[in-house]
Amino acid sequence: MVQDTKHILQGNAKVLKADVSRYAVYGVVIAFGAIFIATLLLSHYETGSVSLSGAIAVQKSNVALWILDAMPFVFALWGQYVGSMIAYEASALVIDQTNELRAQATALRKEAAHGVTHDTLTGLPNRTLVMDRLNQAIAAAHEKDQMLSVILIDLDRFSELNNALSRHQGDQALNQVAARLRGLARDTDTVGRVGADEFVLIVSRTSTSELDSHRIAASIVEALKTPFLLDGVKVDIQASMGITVFPTHGGDADSLLQRAEVAMYAAKRDKTGFAVYNKKHEKNNPRKITLAGELRESLESGVLYLQYQPKMTLNNMTLEGVEALLRWPHPEHTLISPAEFIPLAERTGLIRPVTSWVIDQSLEQLSRWGKKGFFPSVSINISAQDLNNEELFDHLTGLLASYGIDPNRIVLEITETSIMLNEEHATNMLRRLSDIGVRISIDDFGTGYSSLAHLSELPIYEIKIDRSFVQDMDTNPKHAKIVRAIIDLGHNLGLNVIAEGVSKREIKDELQTMRCDAIQGFYLSVPISPEEIPNWLKQNKVRLPYLPVDVYSENEKKRSIV
Repeated sequence: MVQDTKHILQGNAKVLKADVSRYAVYGVVIAFGAIFIATLLLSHYETGSVSLSGAIAVQKSNVALWILDAMPFVFALWGQYVGSMIAYEASALVIDQTNELRAQATALRKEAAHGVTHDTLTGLPNRTLVMDRLNQAIAAAHEKDQMLSVILIDLDRFSELNNALSRHQGDQALNQVAARLRGLARDTDTVGRVGADEFVLIVSRTSTSELDSHRIAASIVEALKTPFLLDGVKVDIQASMGITVFPTHGGDADSLLQRAEVAMYAAKRDKTGFAVYNKKHEKNNPRKITLAGELRESLESGVLYLQYQPKMTLNNMTLEGVEALLRWPHPEHTLISPAEFIPLAERTGLIRPVTSWVIDQSLEQLSRWGKKGFFPSVSINISAQDLNNEELFDHLTGLLASYGIDPNRIVLEITETSIMLNEEHATNMLRRLSDIGVRISIDDFGTGYSSLAHLSELPIYEIKIDRSFVQDMDTNPKHAKIVRAIIDLGHNLGLNVIAEGVSKREIKDELQTMRCDAIQGFYLSVPISPEEIPNWLKQNKVRLPYLPVDVYSENEKKRSIV
């Protein structure tokens, strides 16, 4: 490395020195020209004429000319020396600055990589890294014929506590819990944060499974007993834990973590503090464990499909866009609700391939519609894990370029809670997406944790009022007031406001009076297949609006009126 730097310095110095030398030569030539002219003038002055003999005589007799004759050589030598030093110092400066920039770039890359695999708040490994380390630990335990324990820790009633505390105090509490769990873990163990108030402890080289797991869980309970000091306020925080042991309770990361969750809910229900997984815990939901594997198989075999639910503006009854909704037909359980299998996908790490599939299918459908002269926008739901997935941005931009679709026709719907799980990284991802033209929508607005100051800083295009407030607002005055307040808030922030869950005309009319921008729900249409959308538009005399951006050409606009 030192030798390479030396060669680089010498090479740069030669280049810079050559430039300096060229100008030094120009200076010497000018100096000799000045001496020649001075000699001729002096010859004319002393002899009355300009001649070679007079110039020679003047040169021989005039001492001042001797000094002047020597100056070009002196300055040439001095210039060469100074030029060499400046060139070498400039080259060294360039090398230093380049190395500094490289070091900064390396540090930024490491920081970015750390942000993808670690929780921003606590610095603990996130779900992605936890699953990777669990897979590695399982492989090592299998090779050495050892056991390992997985302990899922869920803070009891933390959402209520968090609502009662300030945001800063809530963050303090999570950081202190993380610190206590780190203190219990050995160097070979892994502590991670896998949810808003969920942590995981992977204990390698476990001996007698039941006893060892009980001992570890008891030590966690003991560690959390001491009250937490949050800005001078003492707060008690308790947790419920579910424990699984490899290979007794499962042979892979997904099953171990899923069954730890089943045990955790059993401990929470029975108020025992912790519970080791047992098949009897699954009595309330015996299919939960098998569904994860079946979901993966359904994704790979093409069983899943999308339906689309229209959204309509209220001021001129034009199509606002459609929302892509994932459907999973199951041979035994008929159609499984997304409310059941999406959280399952998030817990098992399947949410990323599921989201990628939904994006692929949605953009392919936009392309098919475009060939028929139909150019709607489509809304796609993404989770907190998707926001932490660096590949999401590249995957989406690649598909947009491949199909030639304007990014403005894509609306990504996220929840408030998903942003708060990894706020800094989520915000950066949303800004990158917004910068290329993708629109951002906050889904289920009003049900999650909201910071208005933070909300105003995000690149949000619209907010969707949660259906729990909308569906009974004609009979529930409190919900009607909440809906009106959200509409006013959204408009004051310059946001588009959509009400979802509109099921009857009375609610639609009331929302229109409140100046809500758009609606979505069974009053307009149930989710339907992509082939039915154009027919639905014709039957209801709905047209695609002219968007305020150049989403498609003039010819396409003319053909887009259905």
